[in-house]
Amino acid sequence: MVIRALILLAATIAFGVAPFVTTPFRGYPPGLFPVLIERPAIQPAGFAFSIWALIYLGLIGHAAFGILSRRDDPAWDRVRLPLAASIAIGACWLAIAAFYPITATNGIYLMLILALAALMRADPARDPWLLTAPVAIYAGWLTAAANVSLGVVFAGYGWLTDMQSAAAMLALTLAIAVIVQLRRPRAPEYGMTIIWALFGITWVNWQPNLTVSLLALGGIVIMILTILGACHQMKSGRAA
Repeated sequence: MVIRALILLAATIAFGVAPFVTTPFRGYPPGLFPVLIERPAIQPAGFAFSIWALIYLGLIGHAAFGILSRRDDPAWDRVRLPLAASIAIGACWLAIAAFYPITATNGIYLMLILALAALMRADPARDPWLLTAPVAIYAGWLTAAANVSLGVVFAGYGWLTDMQSAAAMLALTLAIAVIVQLRRPRAPEYGMTIIWALFGITWVNWQPNLTVSLLALGGIVIMILTILGACHQMKSGRAA
């Protein structure tokens, strides 16, 4: 268990250092694609990416507390390997994202799959703010980010129009998010992170692309209802 805790801490430190040793990532450069789209509709407003500060702090706190106080706790240990693998890929992701968007998209989906596996292994009844919440926020943002990445690639290569790609990726994001949230009703942080991403898409598209903005706004409503439904499901289970 201690070895896995150390691996997670090392991966998390590398993940946190990566933004300081690589070129800042502000989206895939439009020139990498055959179809020039200056600002893809599926991409959230710049302010939405500020959530990375919370993600980094949460994951570092998770790893540090885990090794200091929960290194031999089986509930914590179940989360470590998939989370460490996801974070290790993330530590390398920035170095390739600015040059190889298809490779980066594959990589971020693998990060997402591993992060969701970690979230599904987390016990929300054990240290919810330190064990589950950081993983839920990380997995929530990756759910949005992976589909944003895929949407940019689809539109950039002309496989779908910018509008079609945005609509399809919003639908895919919601499909994944609703299923995950219902499976993890005690992790509302996951759904709240999805709402934050959708708010960024709603905000940035309000003037230039009202249709996408309204679709994202509808997604926010769906996620709010899903979180409330998940909470009701959890309370009903306790009552039973």
